[in-house]
Amino acid sequence: MNLKNFNFDDEKLSAELEEVFANTESIEDIHAGSTIDFEVDSIVKAKVVTVLSNDVVVDIGYKSEGFVSLEEWEGDEDVKPGDEFEVVFEGLLDEFGVLLLSKRKADKIRGWERLVDKNNEGDVITGKVIRKIKGGLLVDVGVPVFLPASQVDIRKIGDIAEYIGKTIEAKIIKIDEQQKNVVISRRQLIEERRAEEKTKVLDTINVDEIRTGVVKNITDFGAFIDLGGIDGLLHITDMSWGRVSHPSEVVTLDEKIEVKVLSFDRERERISLGLKQKSSNPWVEAEAKYPVGAVVRGKIVNIVPYGAFVMLESGIEGLVHVSEMSWTKQIKHASEVVSVGDIVEVAVLGVNVEKEEISLGMKQIEENPWENIVSKYPEGTKVSGRVRNLTGYGAFVEIEEGIDGLLHVSDMSWTKKVFHPGEVLKKGDNVDAVVLEVDIEKKRIALGVKQLEEDPWLNAIPEKYPIGTEVTGVVNKLTNFGAFVEIGDDLEALLHISEIGGDESALKPGDKINAYVLSIDSENKKISLAMGKDA
Repeated sequence: MNLKNFNFDDEKLSAELEEVFANTESIEDIHAGSTIDFEVDSIVKAKVVTVLSNDVVVDIGYKSEGFVSLEEWEGDEDVKPGDEFEVVFEGLLDEFGVLLLSKRKADKIRGWERLVDKNNEGDVITGKVIRKIKGGLLVDVGVPVFLPASQVDIRKIGDIAEYIGKTIEAKIIKIDEQQKNVVISRRQLIEERRAEEKTKVLDTINVDEIRTGVVKNITDFGAFIDLGGIDGLLHITDMSWGRVSHPSEVVTLDEKIEVKVLSFDRERERISLGLKQKSSNPWVEAEAKYPVGAVVRGKIVNIVPYGAFVMLESGIEGLVHVSEMSWTKQIKHASEVVSVGDIVEVAVLGVNVEKEEISLGMKQIEENPWENIVSKYPEGTKVSGRVRNLTGYGAFVEIEEGIDGLLHVSDMSWTKKVFHPGEVLKKGDNVDAVVLEVDIEKKRIALGVKQLEEDPWLNAIPEKYPIGTEVTGVVNKLTNFGAFVEIGDDLEALLHISEIGGDESALKPGDKINAYVLSIDSENKKISLAMGKDA
């Protein structure tokens, strides 16, 4: 006989079997005298004879012994001679009469019988998730049963494979004895238990009490807290007395927290929760703690175009408006002065407890330079400065750091008609000027350049251009009432349209003409011309 078709790890056993088969004429001879009549697919008792490296040799009452693979035992289960268990007798293998046995099949049959005998649809069972299959999970409850993916949890699961290896409880929703199939639902069990818990919560919950819950969902406007069968909303405005940009700054998913019940609607099953209400409102004592005029320190926590928010303590923030950041600088955005995280010293300007607002100032920490401006720059004072900016109506001249004076176009020249400061100055030029006026309330200083010299209209011009004086000039500009003619020294005179035959088109800019002084008005600084001989 040749046993090459069988794999026996024990050489002695192989030799013994070879000898048995060699001296046996038929299978019937091998099993003659067996004490039990076995039927195929019947469950029989087996006893361990010996344990090989990959197989277990068992005695089931036949003259010959059978083999069961060690793979049919759980990995941590110890198998030793003398152990008894059940196997399914599957028949004899070809002419050698090797017994075909299966412990796994016997376990499955007995497991199914126990399941059906002890459980009905609707019962709760416990099992271990063993693997992921198409459409769901396979759970070992003594026999493998099916848990559909849709029945794993009440919330959406990213990957149901995360349940593999976990022991779970579920409800039997279908038993098919004919097909030997069982379908279970963990979701139904959770929903039923939550319904029971929800009823209990709604019957016992009270406003102002402290409850423990678990963070189940986080949104932009708040977080939903599972109080046991029912969720309550913890709104972002009820998370902290201080500033919260997003709920995730305060809570995390699956975190266990204590919250205060603010209100609940039993009919609509809505519960409002609070975190900050567990501690006293710091604004209650804010007016006494931060009196107007007090100087305090704080941290810049937020910057907006119109100012910066300063945290004075947890839950107490004040606003420094851009207008309160500097006595002298025109600040367009708070970021020009401060950054988030800066520690600053500020003065309390006002407190509104009802609106939970505190007005703060930074410039009030420093001396107001404008308080000394009048004494430092009285009218008539000569100053020097740098042109910082040009506008359509004049130039801003910085006479000291942060202090600008306005040089208006009308105060740039006694004689020249300046239509834009750019005709005379450019940004960065150094100029000398005279202080004409100081307005502390409006924080304005008026400057003049022409006032550095005597007004030529008082004496010099009337003396140089008496009535009847012949002049030669160049047409600078035409208007519908005449032409302006430059007659020298940035001095312009008006040649009325009536003096050019009622037709201003008779002249053009750049034309050189001869004229004579028709009249002079020193008070209004005007000279009128009449046409003379052609140039």
